[in-house]
Amino acid sequence: MSIALQLRELLRSGIHRIGELEIQTDVYGYPYVICHHEDAERSTDSAFGGLEVHEGPADARDLSTYAPDGSYRFAKGQTNLKQGWVMALENEEDLRLALDQFYPAGVGLFLASRAGALETETLREKLDRQTGMYRFARTISDAGAQRLVREVCGPAHQCAKKILWRIAPETPLEDSEASRYNGIPGGLAESQAIPLLCREACNHFVAECRKAAKAENDARSEAT
Repeated sequence: MSIALQLRELLRSGIHRIGELEIQTDVYGYPYVICHHEDAERSTDSAFGGLEVHEGPADARDLSTYAPDGSYRFAKGQTNLKQGWVMALENEEDLRLALDQFYPAGVGLFLASRAGALETETLREKLDRQTGMYRFARTISDAGAQRLVREVCGPAHQCAKKILWRIAPETPLEDSEASRYNGIPGGLAESQAIPLLCREACNHFVAECRKAAKAENDARSEAT
């Protein structure tokens, strides 16, 4: 079964949220409508409550690129999606295309995880693949990496994803708000949402590892 059809079955089972997006069905003749979940009630009013209407998935990329203050959203999992719009979609495939622009592979990762087929990558594996200026990130200590998870990841730092990776095969993440987070913004029940999953450290985290590794190296040099 295609991802689009599996998505349809998820919606029929009661799921209606992914990340900050609310997914509605059968609104003013459209099979599917998505909007920021804070706009969900307004979107069902007459003429979509005056929200800016986008027909089809083509504008999803632009809507997901910039935060309300106009700043670039460097990670699609950030919890700063702008409000004030609604997207009307004609079928499941258009819905999948739109969701993939807001949260790349978000639905597919969830389906793979549910089927027990989702592979993850440890932080060490990710860092060992870095080249050029980012090679130095490999030298970060385990303690430094654990601290970065607390300082960079999780909803307190505008990331909506559930972390699935470890530092190394035998080194799980330490307990923290970030490591416990379930990938569902807004406290919605898990039966009603597709969680955003983080199967490997993102490029932003790798860049922070490089900074932290250099700081660790500088501290060691000063101590000797």
